[in-house]
Amino acid sequence: MARIAIGGFQHETNCFVDSQTDFAYFAAHRDRPPLVYGADVVKRLAGNTFAIAGFMQDMESRHDLVPLLWTSGGAGGMVTRDAFERIAGSLIGRLSEALPVDAVYLDLHGAMVTEDFEDGEGEVLRRVRAVVGSGVPVIASLDYHANVTPEMVELTDGLIAYRTYPHVDRIETGQFSARAMEAVLARGRPSGRALRKAPFLIPLNGQCTLVEPSRNVVAGSKVAEEDLVSLSYLAGFPPSDLHWCGPSVIAHAWTQEAADQAADRMLAEVLGHEGQFAEDMVTPDDGVARAIAVSQKSNRPVVIADTQDNPGCGGTADATGLLKALVSSDAQGAVLGFLCDAGAASAAHDAGEGAEVMLALGGRSGPQGVTPFEAKFRVTALGTGKFDTQGAVSGGRKVDVGPMALLTIGGVSIAVTSKRLQAYDQAGFRHLGIEPAEQKILALKSTCHYRAEFEPIAEEVIVVLAPGYYLADPTSYPYRRLRPGVRLKPLGPAFAGPA
Repeated sequence: MARIAIGGFQHETNCFVDSQTDFAYFAAHRDRPPLVYGADVVKRLAGNTFAIAGFMQDMESRHDLVPLLWTSGGAGGMVTRDAFERIAGSLIGRLSEALPVDAVYLDLHGAMVTEDFEDGEGEVLRRVRAVVGSGVPVIASLDYHANVTPEMVELTDGLIAYRTYPHVDRIETGQFSARAMEAVLARGRPSGRALRKAPFLIPLNGQCTLVEPSRNVVAGSKVAEEDLVSLSYLAGFPPSDLHWCGPSVIAHAWTQEAADQAADRMLAEVLGHEGQFAEDMVTPDDGVARAIAVSQKSNRPVVIADTQDNPGCGGTADATGLLKALVSSDAQGAVLGFLCDAGAASAAHDAGEGAEVMLALGGRSGPQGVTPFEAKFRVTALGTGKFDTQGAVSGGRKVDVGPMALLTIGGVSIAVTSKRLQAYDQAGFRHLGIEPAEQKILALKSTCHYRAEFEPIAEEVIVVLAPGYYLADPTSYPYRRLRPGVRLKPLGPAFAGPA
């Protein structure tokens, strides 16, 4: 039986959002548990859908697990110095107190950028390695969107990535991490490491593993097979501004030859399909017109994805472009979710169900050109914002997104939250009395996660480009740190350096 320290520190950083992610945000209960310490890690994460839950499930009966801390800031603006140092400092302090340990497992994201460190995970791992020394195995699970750096690869003994987007395999990723950990404990730290970076960025819309070419690429992933500890493909997170942004293939193996060969084979699969990493997108007006036409002939909802205001990519979830297109087009039987406006939710609760209220809804966070939608709304339903998720992406979470309200204008209803919530689960709509399958049009603030729960009930899916802080075309980002020569999208122009 090994003594294994476990913990997690996650953030997916959009460096082009004006706001920052502070300590209070990590500490708050939102659509995921708040920052938890020690025994509360097991209490709050066991049975959840994060990778650490899968790791604990497979390892708790065989090893002595020592929980340190776990937190997830979701996706958002750059992590503040204060937040990073307080959380990383506590993690390292608790690890130091837990010594001696035989191994360390960390539930990370891989795309964290802070005020001081463009490679947040690399800095966390550097500090972990400094505490435990060179002989202790360190295994980490990573999000599919991780921007992997050489430091992350060198400082670990296995990096196991999600194989799905929408992310429906977090638990399995933790279980794969457990398998890799068992192999390293039995055979010792691997000597072979390989990192391969694709020479182009992939927009998130082109990364979906439900379709080719991503589906076939991730199918080549391996854990504890022959001389390999792990072989993973990670599609990267373009809104993170760092030198090593972009798709990666990583291999850890007990021989350098095995690591190199496996990584080269998987990279060749990525490079051979560069032009296929793409998704069709239209303007909000064209998307709404198409949705109305299709919905008039179908008994199933038409889904419109408001991809650029996805809070799962760091969007503010209060952009109003798609809402304005729905209302101006006189859409009927349409529901938009989830728009974050704590003030509007509070006003609706003060007015009560059935009341009419004048509101300037959303549109306060930018980007430039995004303005509030001013109108009189009927308060159709109210909710506490506390509910349990049930779907494949995030099932089993106890959500608290603050007071919620369903506001209606004409044939359009808006599900309003007080904290940001991506539309990756149907429970938030049902909390307000909305059955998604019975709607004519579902307008969802999400880029890909919605597909797991909403595409199966949809007649058609339409992706629109309304203004928001996630730019679906990476050529629009003002990168400062990205390495020159990287193509800014598949078959696109090369980055020549900061303007």
